Amino acid sequence: MTEYVERLPVPRLASVVRTVWLQRTGDEPYVQRHLPTGGVELHFPIGGRPRLLGPLTAARLEVIPARTTLVGVRFHPGAAPPLPVPLDELVDQHVDLADDRLAEAVAASPERALETIQAQLPVRAVDPLMAEAVRLLMPWRPVDIDTLAGHLALSPSQLRRRCLRAVGVAPKVLQRTLRFQGFLALAQAGAGGPAGLAADAGYADQAHLNRECLRLTGLTPRALLGGSVSACACGHDHSASYLPFLRDSFKNRRFGVPSLAR
Repeated sequence: MTEYVERLPVPRLASVVRTVWLQRTGDEPYVQRHLPTGGVELHFPIGGRPRLLGPLTAARLEVIPARTTLVGVRFHPGAAPPLPVPLDELVDQHVDLADDRLAEAVAASPERALETIQAQLPVRAVDPLMAEAVRLLMPWRPVDIDTLAGHLALSPSQLRRRCLRAVGVAPKVLQRTLRFQGFLALAQAGAGGPAGLAADAGYADQAHLNRECLRLTGLTPRALLGGSVSACACGHDHSASYLPFLRDSFKNRRFGVPSLAR
């Protein structure tokens, strides 16, 4: 087993960071299935070198050694730390970072690692036009790409180029990713049966959800969620990532979304 707990970022980072987390593996190596989220991630293994996980278009498997403590930062789509290369060159890539300052800070204070990293994390400005695009591509706001481009006063080709530069992937790919994240948010909340979850997340039907889940994760929804489709049974705390999806949707009253205050 592995312990995995997410937390909301500090207020200074709330506009660019979706969630931070702490993960500890047990006495056996743990196979981690990283899923597409639309954003980049920073991973800080205690005693190891920091790594950056670029935007994913499919699941990426990683074997985390036994007795490893890992601190992570997950960015919103379109937000990222200063990068060594353009973001679209980092899609589906996992690269080591030469930031010894942050690595030493984490190693020196493992119990305060989340606080230390957030206090020292450098960030870059977010393209406001792409921030609006991401907001409109959320699963609760179904919009076709041409309509989105017109709303932003861009041509579809301009929107695609700008999205590739700011997010790393094309608008349609990001939309599929965010729709699937919406499904996971509903499942994490135990919000209903598979057909209802598929419809609420914006899929045409349950078969559509199944195809997209296989495309993005390599597993069926039931296998991904630990034997259920209506509620996640992995035993990890994903609330800081997924509750905002429901809080910001018109469905929040129906599902009784709890407060994120801690």
